[in-house]
Amino acid sequence: MPNTQVNRTVPPTIRAIDQVALPTIESLTLDNGLRVKLLNSGTQDVMKLELVVQAGRPFEQKRLASRTTIGLLKEGTTKRSSADLAELLDFYGASLSSPFSLDTGHLVLYSLTKHSEKLLPLFTEILTMPAFPEKELKAFVQRNQQRLKVDLSKEDIVAYRAISAYIFGSETPYGYNSTADMYAAIAREDILAHYQRNYLTDSSLLLVSGRVSDHFLRLMNQTLGQINLTSSPKMRGMTISNAPPESLHLPHEEGLQSAIRIGKRLFSRQHPDYPGMFVLNTILGGYFGSRLMANIREDKGYTYNIYSSLDPLKYDGYFYVGTEVGNAFVQPTIKEIYQEMNVLQQDLVDDEELDMVKNYLLGTFLMNLDGPFNAMDVYKSLVYNDLPSDYFEQLVDTVRYISAEKLRDLAQRHFQRESLWQVVVGSVADEVK
Repeated sequence: MPNTQVNRTVPPTIRAIDQVALPTIESLTLDNGLRVKLLNSGTQDVMKLELVVQAGRPFEQKRLASRTTIGLLKEGTTKRSSADLAELLDFYGASLSSPFSLDTGHLVLYSLTKHSEKLLPLFTEILTMPAFPEKELKAFVQRNQQRLKVDLSKEDIVAYRAISAYIFGSETPYGYNSTADMYAAIAREDILAHYQRNYLTDSSLLLVSGRVSDHFLRLMNQTLGQINLTSSPKMRGMTISNAPPESLHLPHEEGLQSAIRIGKRLFSRQHPDYPGMFVLNTILGGYFGSRLMANIREDKGYTYNIYSSLDPLKYDGYFYVGTEVGNAFVQPTIKEIYQEMNVLQQDLVDDEELDMVKNYLLGTFLMNLDGPFNAMDVYKSLVYNDLPSDYFEQLVDTVRYISAEKLRDLAQRHFQRESLWQVVVGSVADEVK
């Protein structure tokens, strides 16, 4: 009998990642013109059904209408109360959620495929017959006012709200911040108006992933395919503030820490610099082995966590560095953040670090494509941002082949100190510079 014992003292062989590719996604159209993207895959008889609607802040007529509408969409229909819906979903072992982003609203159902005959009609009912009960609206407003009160006691959240308002402008869809009075001003009529304008339109997109049968597809057409769709409304103006960046200190209640945010307006995924900035941001502060972490956490010990984030939106985007530090370390931390950006502007990233980041990102891509649900999430970000079908492959190629010279050029263009907003929230020992 052969000896199959594994020698634990010998590490496994490290192999380069050869291929990273999205699986094939089918495109369908239901009787009413509703677009469907289908990934029929997986080993288990489970499925995910997600409707994406173009109903975020750029399409609001009243502030917070988008968030409130999606928040109340599953809180009862004209036939059933929210308790009845919850009981039915629980009986079939299904999960229903309604995530919200600045650009879109989502209605997401996870279920065993065998229960689709019961759950597809229920999903359609929730989508087409929401009741938006006054009682649920009042509870939603009270919950969010209370949550907002708690959030505004936290330096990190206040700093995030502040820098996004400064970058985009406090009167713009991407820049305004919620207030207790805004929530109090939301009426049921505002929700109904937002729903009627932005839901059940021909811009909606249905994403189906998991194991599904021909019977499921027919049933989907008999339910969701019979909804009357209207033409999509035009979004409101997206004028963005062009105010020159400033360095700001916002005093907060006495605390042991201050929150730092340094950032700027950038661009959406459609911008030609986005793929390269995706890699550059990772090097700076986008993963645990980043330069900000190695310097400010590991070497200096100023903070437990520091990161940089590249946040693309559909019509714009922004970049920022964020951390919370002891009040005595605010100035040294800010100095080191700018120093790391300056190094990227002046020096080439060495081959060893660049190879490590490339392998990390390629491995992350593989993880993000593990299973039909994850793969469809990747595809969703492409199709709803109007990106070409080969965009993911282009992004993979950029990660694989980008040069140190290209990264330095990007840092010189986008990390110029005079282009960056700086916000510090908290009680700091010295004047913030």
